[in-house]
Amino acid sequence: MLLPRIITALIGVPVVLAAIHFGGAIYMAFVGCVILFCLYEYGLVLTAGKKPVHMPALVLFGLLMAAVAIVGRMPSVSELPDNLYPFAISVVTFGVLLFEVLTPKRSWDRVCNTFTGVFFMPWALAHLINLRDIPQYGEYLTLFMIITVWVSDTGAYFCGRFLGRHKLNVEVSPKKTWEGAVGGTLLAVGAAVLMAHLFLSNTLTVKTAVILGLLIAIVGQVSDLAESVIKRSTGVKDSSNLLPGHGGFLDRFDSYLLLAPLFYYVVLYTIKL
Repeated sequence: MLLPRIITALIGVPVVLAAIHFGGAIYMAFVGCVILFCLYEYGLVLTAGKKPVHMPALVLFGLLMAAVAIVGRMPSVSELPDNLYPFAISVVTFGVLLFEVLTPKRSWDRVCNTFTGVFFMPWALAHLINLRDIPQYGEYLTLFMIITVWVSDTGAYFCGRFLGRHKLNVEVSPKKTWEGAVGGTLLAVGAAVLMAHLFLSNTLTVKTAVILGLLIAIVGQVSDLAESVIKRSTGVKDSSNLLPGHGGFLDRFDSYLLLAPLFYYVVLYTIKL
């Protein structure tokens, strides 16, 4: 229904914008909560679909990977990344397998499902913090990405609802249409150009804003479909009902799973800040 979707957005959008504006520990706590809820919902989805997953290992080592993704970019430990990342991966590999060995009725499927959750969501979403921590422009770049995703999602929803005729992928996401995808992409590019003019005119040219808008819209929608693959494989429609009208946190932040790391590194290594 549209009304719960609107009400949830009216409450959630100011919370997200405030967290981005304040940054620091407040924003880190916000993203940490999002990661925790996404891990929990991933476990719920698999459990509902009768897919084995080790919840304690999923949450514990998922949060560890998120912490490493954040700490590894901090100046105070910038001399350690070559050791930090392999160490964390080694701990996760050892830990997940140890949990499984100590669990009755051992299952390799459970190991694989747990590894997927640990490495997929926390690592990716932690880049939201890395993006916000970019000196001087972090807040504006984070707003640029997140608002562009919102415009893309909203545009795709309404264009698909009123203009949609051709299904995008019936097996993965039966309600999404090509008309919705194209409409959301075009609106996202327009929003990117507008925000670049308002907040980042000294950094982003119109051409760069268009390219970034296309990147955000396309990768965000692909990321959305990737999360849908997980849900469809378990026969689950929404990851939870914690966010009325939007499903769960995993449904709401699925666009950033592939997008957040890619956008961060594109900005970091290709744009002069």
